Amino acid sequence: KVVCGISGGVDSSVAAYLLKKKGYDVTGVFMRNWDSRDAGERCVLDADESDAQFVCDHLEIPMRTVDFVKPYWHNVFSTMLEEYQKGWTPNPDVLCNRAIKFGVFHQHATERLGADLVATGHYARLRPFPGGRVQLLHAVDGAKDQSFFLAQVEQGPLQRSLFPLGDLEKAAVKQIAVSIGLHKIAAKKESMGLCFIGKRHFRAFIEQYVEPQEGSFVDLETGKVLGAHSGIHSWTVGQRCHIGGLASAHYVARLCPRTQRITVVPGQHHPALYWRTLYTSKPHWICREPPWCSADSAVPFL
Repeated sequence: KVVCGISGGVDSSVAAYLLKKKGYDVTGVFMRNWDSRDAGERCVLDADESDAQFVCDHLEIPMRTVDFVKPYWHNVFSTMLEEYQKGWTPNPDVLCNRAIKFGVFHQHATERLGADLVATGHYARLRPFPGGRVQLLHAVDGAKDQSFFLAQVEQGPLQRSLFPLGDLEKAAVKQIAVSIGLHKIAAKKESMGLCFIGKRHFRAFIEQYVEPQEGSFVDLETGKVLGAHSGIHSWTVGQRCHIGGLASAHYVARLCPRTQRITVVPGQHHPALYWRTLYTSKPHWICREPPWCSADSAVPFL
């Protein structure tokens, strides 16, 4: 038995179809991960759920709806806000895949729905690895590859995962959808960005949840204060700053959460925007054992 996440989009719809075509006993599951305050966004969520039901009815497979709003808030959204306030730039998709789609969803699918395997419409591939483990590989369609967003998923969920679209190009997926009568699903506009923001400006959305903290834009080369801002949580390194009165475009080079200072430099190719060293505090080894090293040593990878 396979439980397949169904979003109402073309990818998950075709994934479910391909699984059924191979003879699997497929159940579709629509995940509600966000409880919107905005009526317009609620309409979008309702429309997606309606499309998911349409797909499951068309494929003649059962559909369930599950509510993961609370775990999403605690494990994804709250973590994202905390990291923005530290001056970091989190990736909610990575957090969501680890905690929700390959966390509580997998648990629900196996424990509540009796699934042997769990499938999604991600563009990625898996390959057996010695010892019963699996390797995570790029999808055939390099432009749509999502293996990066799955890189924090644990081995357990990966071993019981199926990615039916990993060997397909996006264009072929759309063609399959049309060929089986899912024309309106194939024609849907592809969702981009963060699902809970919708059409609103990112900064305005974040400031509904984060208290503004006034700070300054400071020129790296001169130390001169160039302007004011309402908090580093709205900015990321490399982002262009629209500061009035400047003859040239300036870009964020440093963020300081203690002082709320944003250090900027002129031009997008300034040396201060580039680094030769990468620091990581929580490396995740997908299928291999981590190389041994002492706490104060470095391991070259590139």
